[in-house]
Order: sequence, then C-alpha cells, then structure tokens
Amino acid sequence: MKTIQAHREPDVKEIHIVWMTTGLGCDGDSVSITAAMQPSIEDVVLGAIPGLPKVHLHNPVLAYEVGDDFMKWWYMAERGELDPFVLVVEGSIPNENLSGEGYWAAMGTNEETGQPITTNEWIDRLAPKALAIVGAGTCATYGGIHAMQGNPTGCMGLADYLGWDWKSKAGLPIVNVPGCPVQPDNFMETLLYLLYQVAGLAPMIPLDDKLRPKWLFGSTVHEGCDRGGHYEQGRFASEYGQPECLVKLGCWGPVVNCNVPKRGWMAGIGGCPNVGGICIGCTMPGFPDKFMPFMNPPPGSYVSSAGSMVYGGIIKALRNITQRKLNKEPHWRHNRKELTTGYKPKH
Repeated sequence: MKTIQAHREPDVKEIHIVWMTTGLGCDGDSVSITAAMQPSIEDVVLGAIPGLPKVHLHNPVLAYEVGDDFMKWWYMAERGELDPFVLVVEGSIPNENLSGEGYWAAMGTNEETGQPITTNEWIDRLAPKALAIVGAGTCATYGGIHAMQGNPTGCMGLADYLGWDWKSKAGLPIVNVPGCPVQPDNFMETLLYLLYQVAGLAPMIPLDDKLRPKWLFGSTVHEGCDRGGHYEQGRFASEYGQPECLVKLGCWGPVVNCNVPKRGWMAGIGGCPNVGGICIGCTMPGFPDKFMPFMNPPPGSYVSSAGSMVYGGIIKALRNITQRKLNKEPHWRHNRKELTTGYKPKH
C-alpha cells in the first residue's frame, strides 16, 4: 500500500487540528478525549511522541483563547494560511435548507453581513482545504441522537453531507470514529495514525464500508465481551447485577461493531457490559432509531438465546465431565512406599 505524502512537503514539520464543536452535539467527545491515554492529547500536543510533526490544537472546549483570538485560526485555514490542517467535526450536520429565515448552528460572524457563519458554511469553506476530515462521535459520523425520527433539523453525518465518496485533497476519505461519546483512545489512536501518515510513516488508513478504522471496529461487542462465554453455555442474566450474558435484558452486543468491552473506557477499565450495562448500539449508523426501545431484548435474541440454551446445556454438561477429571491430581502423587508413576528402572 502507498504511504500518503503530505501535499506540499514529505517531511511536514507542523500541522494544525481545527476542531469544530458547532455541529448539533453536547461537546461530550471533546470531554471524552481528555481521558485518552494511548496516546493522551497532552503527549500529542507537547511533542512527546517520536516521529510526529509539531501539532497545534484549536478546540473551543479546550482552548484558552476566546473571541477573535480563537476565531482567527478558522479564517487563516479558510485563506490557506494554516497549511496543512486536519479538520475534526463534532456534532451532527443540520440541514440549513430547512431552517427558514434563521439557522440551526453557527460559529463566528460574517463581517460583511453581520450574520452568523453557519456550521455548514464552515464545512464548505474548510473541507476542500483540509488534509483530512475526521468525524468525532456518532453525531458527526452518522447523525446520532439529533438525527432520530421526528427531529426538525433534518440533520445528518459528515458523509451524508459531503458524500460517501468524498476525498480530501490528499486523497483521504472521511474518517469516522463513532461512539456516544467516542471512546477516548479510539479517537486519539486514529488521530495518531493520520499524523503518522502526514509524516510519511504510515500507509493509507484502513477503513470499512462505513468509513470506520477496521482495526477498531472489525469485531463485535460480543466477541470482546467478558460475558461472551456465558452466552456460549446458555447462561443469561435475568436481572441487572448478575454476571451472566445480558442479551435477554436487551443487549445488542452480538451485532454491534465496537471494541469497548475489549479495550475498556479508561486505563482498560469500564465499558458498558463490563460494568453491567447493556450495549445499545451507539457506534452504529442505525443508532438510535433501529435499537429502540433500548431495554427490550433484540428481536432475534429469543431465538438465538433459546438455541444457545439447548446447545450450551450439552456443551456445559460435557465440559463439566472433563473439568471434573482435570480438577484432580494424578493417582501416582502420594506419600507411600511403592512407586506408581510407571517409571521402570533399567538396572
């Protein structure tokens, strides 16, 4: 696979991250990444990771600048003076065709008209000039909570707005890192990968057909869940607080692409099923509509759990027989005069 080269120099010395939080969202993804440890945002920004260009982060939740001092980075990016930069979008993209005489979301003021600059307009201005675009969280990637049926904004994810075949000027597709909020290390690891691409040290980022990093979203919750072994043997929790599989309580883990049970939430600790919560599918394009009502068992769970109970009952019985045999010491380990190990002396 070809290594992506930065669009002006193969050895980029500095790169900016322009992070928009003005989509329809809650800033939860910005808050979440402050818990990242592999790598931490501090390690990336302070240059503690070998091989990376100098990184400048412009995020309204984490910035100490305010007003014009903060907004200048947006205008510099628009004018091509912040080259190269990665555009990170947090929050779903509203449909401003439906906003009437007002607007749904905006940031900054147009000096010529005195009117707010909408989130959509900023994306239109910055997307063609960005080295890469990353959607942070399920709202930005697929629409999320704000895009559920009945919403008045007609909002959507980045790929719905820009097009699923959209490419940056460096040839990169949109990179989606879903989660509600995004798992901290998932996002920072993806960002680190892109920064290594800019430095010419990594091949093209491998994405699935939903534009998610394959190595993070290639397996299901169930495949990485500590409770998965209970499912195999037909053991299911009947109420919260029990250690068995949670499918009968409404867990969607067997069909949801997510690595949280495997990775944990922070320092390997936490993650929905790991702490007794069901998976509600928050990393999936169909979230939340296709997973509601959350606390009801998934439609196929009755069939799959019934089959698992029959199959698992047989497997459990056979394993119990084997386990009883393996849970004993061999008979030749004793404190008697005779040797019963089967050893035969030659002389």
